[in-house]
Amino acid sequence: MDRRQNLGLLLILALMAGSGWLLLRDQPLSGLLEALGQVRPGYVVLGLGLMLCFVGCEAMCSKLILGRLGHRLPYRQCLGYSFVGFYVSSITPSSTGGQPAQIYYMSRDGVPAAHGSLNMLLIAVCYQVTALGCAVAAFLLLPGVRAGLGTGLGLLLLYGGVVTILLTAGMLSMMFLPNAARRLTGGLVTLGVRLRLVRREERVRAGLERQMAEYRRGADCLRANLGLLPALLGLTLLQLTCLYAVPYTVYLGFGLRGASLFQVAGTQALVSMAVGLLPLPGAVGAAEGSALRAFALFFGPGLVAPAVLLSRGISFYSFLLLSAGVTLWVHLRTRSRTAPARPKTAACGKVRGAAAPPMGRKISSQIS
Repeated sequence: MDRRQNLGLLLILALMAGSGWLLLRDQPLSGLLEALGQVRPGYVVLGLGLMLCFVGCEAMCSKLILGRLGHRLPYRQCLGYSFVGFYVSSITPSSTGGQPAQIYYMSRDGVPAAHGSLNMLLIAVCYQVTALGCAVAAFLLLPGVRAGLGTGLGLLLLYGGVVTILLTAGMLSMMFLPNAARRLTGGLVTLGVRLRLVRREERVRAGLERQMAEYRRGADCLRANLGLLPALLGLTLLQLTCLYAVPYTVYLGFGLRGASLFQVAGTQALVSMAVGLLPLPGAVGAAEGSALRAFALFFGPGLVAPAVLLSRGISFYSFLLLSAGVTLWVHLRTRSRTAPARPKTAACGKVRGAAAPPMGRKISSQIS
């Protein structure tokens, strides 16, 4: 484990302590335990099953993409990569470490870095597009929830929405409008040089050119496999639906009725959009604080703290521990391998050379 991951673990522990204080400050521990004791265990198991589906959908996306690139990997192997991404994303600020870690372990299994990077790029694009679509739909179709967010959470949602729109538009432009993207990024680099924000102009331009070449390879892969994009978007929609539905299983577990799945899951989509791009490991602290405000509409002031604690326990903390164990297993399985297998000819065309991890990220820990 490198220094960055050690710092991430220390930071997440500190944030967890702060989150615990936030959840317990207005409710005695005895009252919290009494409330949690009312939850029906079957719904907790259902929530854990949804999270397993969440991780499994990404694994299926990897299996499909890598299969088109000529790598017939077993599903369990792709599932291991997904757990690695969940774990490392959860302990690094803004989830920046997950994709490089997945690409690294893929390369240990003989998948060239260029193919691994292309795989993560396509997953990231589909994830961002789908998450943005879910949040926009929830914002437009749930006016009561929108009105109850409050100023603070509303500003966070505005920040998250604007950044996600810019990030998604940038990724799609690099894939399908490369000339326009080159002019725009070139202009931004020139502006950065004039403002003395960019010191190594040639290095930055070369890095952007490599990144745009990777996005063009992604676009070529999709054009060569017209059925791949709908399959990836469908799996990603299922993946996010499972994630956003976890608070609803908690809602049912407390014996509450009245709110629909769409209302609760839509609220979670907005919370995830608001906090997912904050530079915090796993959005710890911000996710709990935002959920306390947003889900009070459904759980009421007496149950909202236990509900948020249980929801985060299912969708984040339990799978953080599980993914840590799987990551250790993947590391031990691959540590004796020193040289990857020869690259294979891809159905999308041959992808040569190593590539940097894709710009942007799939937010593995946009959790309730």
